[in-house]
Amino acid sequence: MKNSLLQPEHQPETSERAASPGRRWLQLLIGIAVLAGVVGGGIVLGGVTLPPLGWQGGLALGVTLGAFLLNALTTLAAEVVFLAALALLLLSGVLDTSTALAGFSNPGMVTVAVLYIVVAGLQQTGGLDIISRSVLGMPQGHTQALLRLIVPVVGLSAFLNNTPIVAMFIPAVGDWCRKLRISPSKLMIPLSYAAIMGGMCTLIGTSTNLVVNGLLIAETDLPGLRMFDLVPVGVPCAIAGSLMLILAQRWLLPSRKPAITGTDDPREYTVEMVVEDGSPLAGKTVEKAGLRHLPGLFLTEIQRDERLLTVINPQEVLREHDQLVFVGMVDSIVDLNQIRGLQPATDQVFKLDSPRGERSLMEAVVSNTCPLVGITIREGKFRSRYGAVVLAVGRNGERLPGKIGNIRLRPGDTLLLEANPSFLEERRASRDFYLISPVPNSDPLRHDKAPVAFGILVLMIALATFGWMEMLNAAALAAVLMVLTGCCSFQQGFRAIDWSVILVVAAALGLGKALEVTGAASAFSTAVLGIVGSNPWVALAAIYAIVSLLTEVITNNAAAAVVFPIALSLSQNLGVSFMPFAVAIMIGASASFSTPIGYQTNLMVYGPGGYKFTDFMRVGIPFNLMFWGLTVLIVPRVFPF
Repeated sequence: MKNSLLQPEHQPETSERAASPGRRWLQLLIGIAVLAGVVGGGIVLGGVTLPPLGWQGGLALGVTLGAFLLNALTTLAAEVVFLAALALLLLSGVLDTSTALAGFSNPGMVTVAVLYIVVAGLQQTGGLDIISRSVLGMPQGHTQALLRLIVPVVGLSAFLNNTPIVAMFIPAVGDWCRKLRISPSKLMIPLSYAAIMGGMCTLIGTSTNLVVNGLLIAETDLPGLRMFDLVPVGVPCAIAGSLMLILAQRWLLPSRKPAITGTDDPREYTVEMVVEDGSPLAGKTVEKAGLRHLPGLFLTEIQRDERLLTVINPQEVLREHDQLVFVGMVDSIVDLNQIRGLQPATDQVFKLDSPRGERSLMEAVVSNTCPLVGITIREGKFRSRYGAVVLAVGRNGERLPGKIGNIRLRPGDTLLLEANPSFLEERRASRDFYLISPVPNSDPLRHDKAPVAFGILVLMIALATFGWMEMLNAAALAAVLMVLTGCCSFQQGFRAIDWSVILVVAAALGLGKALEVTGAASAFSTAVLGIVGSNPWVALAAIYAIVSLLTEVITNNAAAAVVFPIALSLSQNLGVSFMPFAVAIMIGASASFSTPIGYQTNLMVYGPGGYKFTDFMRVGIPFNLMFWGLTVLIVPRVFPF
């Protein structure tokens, strides 16, 4: 976590940056326009020349490729690049206003946004911690971590919509990475890929399978596929993909965001917690309770009745009313504050006027003019004076002995406070503190609401899986219920939405629409098919390659819809069964591994994993080639020509 208390020192830089956004946007638009002109003038890919396109089609294709190159070769944010590309297509007249902005009301994009609120409800009730402890566990090393992640995600995604599964696992995996000191970039791509691979294994695994199956029934005389007809193709691909991730992790998976280290936060706090009555931690050892795996946090002593334990054995069994003294950094103290069955040892937290669910943690640095300097926290009546409770005190990394209330404050002491959000505004200008800064994601958890949150999640998945509601409607209902039942507040749900992901999804949908309406996607497909000849195996490989390429730049459902009629016509001309082509379209449209914009789950892990655009190419291109080969080899044997 960045040291928020040091941010004001960097304010001079902001004035330099403030003058540059307009210039950067202009340079960005010019760059995309130049690339579009080069590409739109005539495109030759691998010896395949595109048929003549109108200027609209050439520009749409050029802008899309330009956006890809800028993402791959520059450090510009993905949302900036794609919004600029969409703006260029709008300003040039390739897209009208309603078409360009259609992505912002697209059900898939809105579904992703709403699911963030559902996940916030799980997070604020401690449900994600339950998932990480029960499903993910605490493995030893990367290989075991990948196994524990991939197997359940593949299994769940075969029967459930993979978008909510990934949305549910992202924060749990992020928390897991921090506790295990594993870089998130080592596990976020595997999370997305596992969900994609699981979706290939059954008919209901992805919406693309259902869309293609619907077209198969409507446009041909062939019977539709049954629930498990894709298993002979999808399962071998999923096994091969899982093995590749596990065996080649060292070379394929990047390390973009370093795992947390002891130097991430130089401030150390001393904090006291107590094992409350009826705590699920009572009767467990320190290790089993998960109190040894919080990075940068050390259990230094246990006060039990009249006994003081200063050498803590991992097998020491915790009891009710044990007072635990920890020393560590603020991120881990936030985790500690959210563990079910632990509460601050000070009873002052129960004397504040506002409910605990409405409070959050803040850091404040004591100034030399503070009236409490030189006296203890208890003597100064800190709670009565400021309406906040001191949970921990940091002093240049020193170990502060004794109870929190007995610590004498000094100028420069850093206090970890639990207070109402209004405390920040009320005390920001106070001369008693040098700086006051909120601690991100520090809202106290509503553990009693965890069963309610899980019930809402199960309801959402059931409604979407059995077709009783559209995914968007089910997610919207779940989000509303999360707020109404108190699992999370509206503000918490709104803050949980990753707006950069939403903007990229919306803009990418606009680019995909431009490729469709200008005929660029169809022209590209036709050009490639011109070199196929009369061999059905080569035709199948070409169809898979086309849909696989298109699904990386337009939505998977759109890619399948564009290629379906071309593949149907090709199979009729060759005089062979269309079924293997239909299955290849299903697998190829779902197997979007090479770009973060090709599939919703890739976009969802793009930010949390700290990835660059090229990281997906590094991992995804070998995946795409392997799935291409396996599909072309297996499909004709299961579904003969």
